[in-house]
Amino acid sequence: MGKYFGTDGFRGEANKDLTVEQAYRVGRFIGHFYGKNPRDKKRCRVVIGKDTRRSSYMFEYALVSGLTASGADVYLLHVTTTPSVSYVVRTEEFDCGIMISASHNPYYDNGIKILNGRGEKLEDEVSDKIEEYLDGKYGEIAFALREQIGRTTDYAAGRNRYIGYLISVATRSFKGKKVALDCANGSASSIAKNVFDALGAETYVINNLPDGVNINVNCGSTHMEGLCSFVKENGCDVGFAYDGDADRCLAVDEDGKLVDGDKILYICGKYMKENSSLPNNTVVTTIMSNLGLYKAFDREGISYEKTAVGDRFVYENMQTNGHYLGGEQSGHIIFSKHATTGDGILTSLKIMEVILEKKESLKKLASEVEIYPQVLKNVRVKDKKAAQEDEEVVRKTEEISKRLGDDGRILMRASGTEPVIRVMVEAKTTEICESSVDEVIKVISERGLMS
Repeated sequence: MGKYFGTDGFRGEANKDLTVEQAYRVGRFIGHFYGKNPRDKKRCRVVIGKDTRRSSYMFEYALVSGLTASGADVYLLHVTTTPSVSYVVRTEEFDCGIMISASHNPYYDNGIKILNGRGEKLEDEVSDKIEEYLDGKYGEIAFALREQIGRTTDYAAGRNRYIGYLISVATRSFKGKKVALDCANGSASSIAKNVFDALGAETYVINNLPDGVNINVNCGSTHMEGLCSFVKENGCDVGFAYDGDADRCLAVDEDGKLVDGDKILYICGKYMKENSSLPNNTVVTTIMSNLGLYKAFDREGISYEKTAVGDRFVYENMQTNGHYLGGEQSGHIIFSKHATTGDGILTSLKIMEVILEKKESLKKLASEVEIYPQVLKNVRVKDKKAAQEDEEVVRKTEEISKRLGDDGRILMRASGTEPVIRVMVEAKTTEICESSVDEVIKVISERGLMS
């Protein structure tokens, strides 16, 4: 990760960690970089979407100013989802796309996600160059003059085409199904209900009245309690919750029980295998997926790969090895036949496909995975590398791993953004998890490694 750009773009508190001046300069560089060798000698074309945060408009205007000043033409999708920007970029031959969002973060944070011409997250070498320019190490960029100055176009039509694409993905009508959607007062508010209504569902929507400061507040995929209660109280067949920019989806069964990303991977992976649409018979997960998922995959004869945490790493593995399904426990699910990013609304459509084609409830489909209790604790340390490699800490984790055997696992990893070590244990009972994690933390403390 760089100084400004992490695994999911440039993110931080608006006007504190991420400023209007920085957004303007990002726009200046992007317009310059993609304008150097424009496709077929045409002008550089950039499409921009944003979520519902109050600061998203401010950053949109700053980016547009920078881009047009460097000679790029800008197309505005307005409030839309991250996957819709990705779709428009790759299907309509834009040089790149920009999504203004801090995903599941609080409203006062915001971010700039840049997608390349294939709708994928920007290559590190390009973000490194942007950082050089932000720090004054790249050199000056000339302003466009006269007819070379860029222009801005309203492009809501692009978002509508994405909605049409989502509708086309469905294999059956949703008529007769009561579906609840939690739009997190975010990007999905402008899209999700239109899709489910068009497919014939009896659609119930909550948290779809964004006011600039209520995005992700006690709602969406990071706060599932409201949707769980709503589904049960209103007799819905299924519920889906999205995050702020709708690249995540978590589900709720008819009893109001959570169906997380791991269970979604199992449900869709098993169905795809049964229909010969799971190339390499492999699903890509991260190291944080639950042990219960792997045991279920083993039982069904489905192979799996594990990557570092982050949907970017999941997609890179899928792209390199030709896999069609991958994702995270948090609900970032990627169907590479249809998308190059996680897409929450697409994920909910694929779950509906399994429910309808197999004629089974989500509760029944999800019951085949036994999720193991998991305890994760964060430990603030003086030096992450020293804590992870300390011989006594390593000895203790090996001892616990041997003790857990095939009925559990221990994982210790460093945070990418804080001086924190995360200690996670999965086992048959929460008590075993708690005591095992505490044993490791005690050794870290006794060795004087905690800050």
